[in-house]
Amino acid sequence: MKTISFQIEETKTDTIIKLTANTILTSGSHQFNNIDEAKNAPLAQQLFHLPFIKRIFISANFIALERFSIVEWKDVQEEVKEQIENYLNSGGILISEAIEKTAKVPVEVYAEVTPNPAVLKFVANKALVENDLEFKNIDEAKNSPLALELFNFPFVKEVFISRNYVSITKFDIVEWNEITVEIRSFIKEFIASGKNVGTSVSKTETKANPKAEVLKSNDDVSKQIIAILEEHIRPAVAADGGNILFQSYDKNTKTVHVILQGACSGCPSSTITLKNGIESMLKQLIPGKIEQVVALNH
Repeated sequence: MKTISFQIEETKTDTIIKLTANTILTSGSHQFNNIDEAKNAPLAQQLFHLPFIKRIFISANFIALERFSIVEWKDVQEEVKEQIENYLNSGGILISEAIEKTAKVPVEVYAEVTPNPAVLKFVANKALVENDLEFKNIDEAKNSPLALELFNFPFVKEVFISRNYVSITKFDIVEWNEITVEIRSFIKEFIASGKNVGTSVSKTETKANPKAEVLKSNDDVSKQIIAILEEHIRPAVAADGGNILFQSYDKNTKTVHVILQGACSGCPSSTITLKNGIESMLKQLIPGKIEQVVALNH
């Protein structure tokens, strides 16, 4: 029988750590907010006896733990990891068969900061849309019921919806600490009610499909650029609540034009990211073909 082991991974939220297993732990996903909810999850019950455990999320190959502020993860994470490994390797039950068959994950939404101080990222524990949707104003949001309702808040300037998160750009009339709880609660209730997040494509959504772009593009350099953006760049900017779209490549000036979305749009650090990150990578991976990368909406 394979020995179960975990690797500790930090997350964007300092109160949450992720323990990734070297094997499949369970089918489906399960979240427990307290010991009462964990009656059919023996491991979660045991972990809730630790005074600093606030919330537990168990998925196919990882366990995520949220702590109270009475401790720092660096002081206790190794002991917690060892406790979980010992429990499972000694035959302890992770999830009972009854909950495996019937459990549904309650909707949870948490806020993450982004490099752009005007943008906050609200992450859900379920998929929201298949393709990225960006709305600069309420007129563009007619095909997204969630975005339409968010624009009813007077402080919401722009909305960007990706697979499992919503990035919101605010006006400067308020600070995030004044509105974060309100927005988080609204998004959570909207998703939990089963309402449709987005019903159709936005003006920019079609541009976000790299496969479509490859088909439309005739030159090899453009195809290389799109592949690099998709594989190396987009996952990183998505983690910060944004997106980058290939627009065009000028072979005469060797200039790549891109569009920034979500937290990347208008971000003070995006110029540094373009020059030191994206531009440098493209120059290195496509030598002699790239001189500069320009964001058309920066």
